[in-house]
Order: sequence, then structure tokens, then C-alpha cells
Amino acid sequence: AYERVCRYFCRKTNSVVVSVGYRLAPEHPFPAQFEDCLTATIHFLRTAQDHGVNPSRIVICGDSSGGTLTAAVAQALVNRRDLPKLRAQILIYPFLQCVDLNLPSYQQNERVPILLKERTIVFGLKYVNLDLGMLKELFKGCHVSEDRRLKYQKWVSADYIPHEFKTRGYKPNPKHLPSKEICEAVESVFDPVFSPLLAEDSVIAQLPETFILTCEFDVLRDDGLLYKKRLEDHGIKVTWCHLQEGFHGTV
Repeated sequence: AYERVCRYFCRKTNSVVVSVGYRLAPEHPFPAQFEDCLTATIHFLRTAQDHGVNPSRIVICGDSSGGTLTAAVAQALVNRRDLPKLRAQILIYPFLQCVDLNLPSYQQNERVPILLKERTIVFGLKYVNLDLGMLKELFKGCHVSEDRRLKYQKWVSADYIPHEFKTRGYKPNPKHLPSKEICEAVESVFDPVFSPLLAEDSVIAQLPETFILTCEFDVLRDDGLLYKKRLEDHGIKVTWCHLQEGFHGTV
């Protein structure tokens, strides 16, 4: 599915392109995918010169769940003193959080192919091997405890989405009480490897220069906008490209 895209990047940027064939869920549950990508990245950082690559010019890139993995790998490497620093990260319509599934983009694009709102959450639950019966509770936000809500609201909130992205029929959702049982069951979705937007400030502040691509007709649009804000708040240089007519999978 991606060979032609990778060859195109290789040709157009005159770069060496390495594509990681990571193991897939549900046969290989979370976090096998992250571990494969991290292992491959570390190996390449150590052996870059064997491939004629300058170790100080390595960029990691991914789209959709690959964008999630890219963000998670970049975060995992910030404190490594034994490896060259990443030059940059490229996040193409990434999935970055599972705290608020009613952000404006989730409401506006819930029925826009190919990534319907329900399909997004089904994929996420299958990835971490959780019961699909919890779907409705997650949509309501019943999986977020009061403590977590207070902690994450400074990073994940519709208040941080610029007004121009709310004009297409956004309505703030009523608050629902958390369910202790659901909160405990879905603990893994708050792991920054699954939801990189939830990493601590000390990690975010050390990330490399970043390129983020968002699409107007994509449930994940606002994840990208919120990550852009967090990075910029910490002085990280961000290049942002928004495709006004774009949709998830547009690459």
C-alpha cells in the first residue's frame, strides 16, 4: 500500500527512505507496533552512515496511526544521550488523544469517509484489546476520571481550537459523570504511547522541529491543532499545513 508513496518521497527529496513493516494488531497487541518502530529507528540512528546518511539529518514520518507512532517514538528518544538527535518529525493527520472524542472535528466529520468517528474508536479499542461494548461510554467521556479531566483539560479542550474551525456546527457536549469501572478498564488509552498529546511538559519541551498536516474533513483534525499549540507553547518550531478540501487518507 505504501511502496509507491515511499518511492515518491525518496525521489522528490533525494533522501534515503526506510519504511518499517511493524507487526499489526489485533494479532500483535499494543504496544508491539511502537516497540518495532522504536527498535527500527534506534538501529537506523546507530547505522545511518552505513547507508550513506548523515546521522544529524534523520527525520521520522508517519500518517494516521503511523503519525501516532512517529510522535511516540520522537518522545521516547528525547532523553537518549547515546544516540544522535532527530532532525525533525512529520505528523500527517495523526491520532494523538483519547480524552475528548467530541472535539469540533469529531462532531463535524463523524460521518465523513474514510475514517468515520465510530470506526476510529473501534480501531483504537481493538488496538489495546478492549471490549467494543464500551463505545457509547467513551463517546460520552465516561472513561475520564475527575482527576484526569482536571489534569488533561490544560492540553485537550475545544477552547484551544481556533474559532474558524467551529463554524461548521459545533456544540459543546453535556458533561457525563465518569464510570469507575470504565475508567479502570481503559487505563491504557491514557498512556502517551497511545495518546502522545498527553505526554508531560518535560518531554514535549525537548521534541525536534515538527511538520503537522491536518485536513478539514477529518475527525483527527483537532488532535493535530492541539499538538501544534502544545509544541509552540514550548518554543518548538512547527510548520503547519492545513488542507481545506482534505480528508483522512488523502496522501
